[in-house]
Amino acid sequence: MKRVLSLSLIVIMMLSLTSGAFANGLALNSIGTRALGMGGAMVGLADDATAIYWNPAGISNVEGGFAGLYVTGISPMSSYSWQYPTFGIDINAESVSQIHWAPNFFGTYQMGDWTFGLGVFVPAGLGVEWDGDDLVQLSGGTSFEWMSRIGVVDIAPAVSYKISDQFSLGLAVNIYYAFFDMKRPNGVPSPPAPANTYSQYTEESSGTGVGVTVGAQYKINEMLTLGATFRSKTTVNMTGDAEFPAFGLMAAPTKSEFDREVAWPMWIAGGVAIRPTESLVISVDVQYSQWSESEDVLVTEYKDPTWKMALEADESHLFVLKWKDATQIRLGAEYLASDDLALRLGYYYDPAPAPDETLNILFPSSTNHVITGGLGYKAGNWMIEGAVEYLMGQDRVISDDLNNPANPFEGFVNEMPGTHQMDIFAFSIGVGYGF
Repeated sequence: MKRVLSLSLIVIMMLSLTSGAFANGLALNSIGTRALGMGGAMVGLADDATAIYWNPAGISNVEGGFAGLYVTGISPMSSYSWQYPTFGIDINAESVSQIHWAPNFFGTYQMGDWTFGLGVFVPAGLGVEWDGDDLVQLSGGTSFEWMSRIGVVDIAPAVSYKISDQFSLGLAVNIYYAFFDMKRPNGVPSPPAPANTYSQYTEESSGTGVGVTVGAQYKINEMLTLGATFRSKTTVNMTGDAEFPAFGLMAAPTKSEFDREVAWPMWIAGGVAIRPTESLVISVDVQYSQWSESEDVLVTEYKDPTWKMALEADESHLFVLKWKDATQIRLGAEYLASDDLALRLGYYYDPAPAPDETLNILFPSSTNHVITGGLGYKAGNWMIEGAVEYLMGQDRVISDDLNNPANPFEGFVNEMPGTHQMDIFAFSIGVGYGF
């Protein structure tokens, strides 16, 4: 029974990636078109409306009023291969080509030393879909649907106070709404079904949670600015419905509601912005995510008594992630080619927090080297921006030595053996108006 639904809890892994700057395939790394073009190195720089996310103290730098709308398209490209000649396994699959859209809005208004803001943005909005015909060797020779889709919206009212011309403090309240859909085959227990029998598993859930972001910014002089941000660990209460027709073979309901608590990890970041000339700014960030405290063991509470009793008996309602803390290094630069035109470049290193024993094709996680670029153009009170980002994922080879040599599908609970690879291409356009 443990294998029947253990993999269905992949949803938790995916939802745990939805806090802003977290990467590994399913999260949108850079909030705002300018930030995307500069590699997300915005904590120290933080001088536009997107500072509501990066460092809310920075909205003190936005004079008057501003409203901006940004749209990002994200296209993940994943592949999976596994060869096990002893059992005739030869899988070479590529994910279905898709573009996931993430709109964002930021607005600020300055009143003396106080600046107020509102952000409505998507810190994560991705997914993956596979052609079931390419994966029939994983599901008893039958083609099933393999799909995951996640979206997260953060509604963030913010305020910043300029203590002096050099020092500002800021606060944002993060109101999260998350949703997730997943489809995949799961094994049916034997008995009552014959060995290696599979059925379609479907799960949908959504939830809300509240956290805070606190930021500080200090301008040492015209050339050097320091920034720091703290985002609290936030628990989101997820509620959903699961459907697994195979339970009907055991005279149990084929559907059940469930609850989960999913924690977004604490996030701490520091940055410095250096202006060697009036036309050039260079920014460097270090961003730390405390995954080990939020993605360790997660619990699913099924509402149906039969599901609850069956799954808790062998701890199938538990999911062990064993994630590691991760630190991103981000670099960005902006050059003013003229009073109206800005050119941008960026790079960041993005380590994967997920260990091998929790890796699977519905959650394509990799360590990435990322290059970015963009530009911005001002026309009166209007601003138009564009940016691109390319994440180059390293191959991850999950050994099948963990496997039971007598059966290629025994011995794997959360991980999927084979070679996993993922690249991501993202592009963003933005338009804003100052008043």
